[in-house]
Amino acid sequence: MYDVLIVGAGSSGCAAARELSQYKLSVAVVDRDSDVCEGTTKANSAIVHAGFDAVPGTLKARLNVRGSKLMPELSRRLDFAYKNNGAFVLCFDKAQLPDLEELAKRGEANGVEGVKIISGDEARAMEPALTDEVESALYAPTSGIVCPFEMTLAFAENAFENGVQFKLSTCVTGIEKTSFGYTVHTDKGDIDTRLVVNAAGVYADKLHAMVSREPMTVIPRRGEYMLLDKEAGGLVSHTVFQQPTKMGKGILVTPTVHGNLLLGPTAENIDDKENTATTRHGLAEVRAKAGLSVKNIPFNKVITGFAGLRAVGDTHDFIIKECEDAKGFIDCAGIESPGLSSAPAIGEYVREIIAGIIPLEPKPDYKAERKGIVHFAQLTRQEQMELISREPAYGQVVCRCETVTEGEILDAIDRPLGATTLDGVKRRTRAGMGRCQAGFCSPTTIKLLAEKLGIGLLDVKKNGSYEKEADGNA
Repeated sequence: MYDVLIVGAGSSGCAAARELSQYKLSVAVVDRDSDVCEGTTKANSAIVHAGFDAVPGTLKARLNVRGSKLMPELSRRLDFAYKNNGAFVLCFDKAQLPDLEELAKRGEANGVEGVKIISGDEARAMEPALTDEVESALYAPTSGIVCPFEMTLAFAENAFENGVQFKLSTCVTGIEKTSFGYTVHTDKGDIDTRLVVNAAGVYADKLHAMVSREPMTVIPRRGEYMLLDKEAGGLVSHTVFQQPTKMGKGILVTPTVHGNLLLGPTAENIDDKENTATTRHGLAEVRAKAGLSVKNIPFNKVITGFAGLRAVGDTHDFIIKECEDAKGFIDCAGIESPGLSSAPAIGEYVREIIAGIIPLEPKPDYKAERKGIVHFAQLTRQEQMELISREPAYGQVVCRCETVTEGEILDAIDRPLGATTLDGVKRRTRAGMGRCQAGFCSPTTIKLLAEKLGIGLLDVKKNGSYEKEADGNA
């Protein structure tokens, strides 16, 4: 019997779990996949938006700005990669300047600091790779970039260390209202809980419909990306947006916290909640539109393409509230962009809702900090030699592209909520994310996983994603 059961181990679910782990509550997170960060969170733009785009007065606006302000301190306390690099929104036509001015007004209304409109020449002085067609730009100095894997894993590991249980590879098949709260039926048995937090991403509407008659529709919106090698990572230092439309913030060009260059995403509403395939026309659109913003993009340095699904709600805002006709069931749905930026604040907001339902008593022994995996390549030469002398496994480089060592991979497997798949190791260490895309390091990583997990080589999986059945269980 739990006080709170969170369905969904993405950025919102794990942020909520971490917030609740500060209190004397029994909390569990359930997810159909074998690892956290397997859904929307694993494939996005990795941007910490400043908060100028959301309509003033909406949850998106409030939580985006709050989440952005929380991010720097959280990255220090929880040890994940974050960089405040600033952003531009480009205007290519003087006739569109009023739209840019409207964005600036929104930013001011939302409490975003330092937002201003500058000329094209001023923008090019700060970002020389911008095209000559840029007439003016909105500059947002508080915008940033983050590693979405590291952030979500940091939330999850910190929650786990503070007593939250994670029930992974566990698919919710139904939810039943009871006298004490809810019985959540899963393919691994029933779970009793007083409260449910529905953070199930693109399946949040399916979960909602199990307990409530209130209408809710979540549309999967596919976004395709191109990722370029680190040789191209210095082309721009800021995140470069185009003016947003009703379908989103358009094709961006941005550095990543790990030194690559990222282009995308497209925006296409689809019916299939599992379709993350890239397409010829989608990648062609990324290529064409990115070239409008930034000149001389070296497309011969593209190392991979990928697609993610955004969970677009039918209210055009985040849906975070207790259901009127299902008390104790809290939706955390429609978390599209800027969901990643808002995640820390979403966790706080969910906690506030729960505090209005059941009393929350702080834990005196709460651990507020977490230490991540040591990244060998980021150490000084002296630090590397000292580490190798203590742990010889750090002297064995497994992934040459990213200089990831055996010691890092073993840590990724052994640590709380450790990796059990190739993708799990990749998201924790970056082994396999370089230019050869795991062509060199996979055999050794498979061997290490098999040895540590006590399974056969052929039993090691690339990922543990749930295979969709006809009933579309969440």
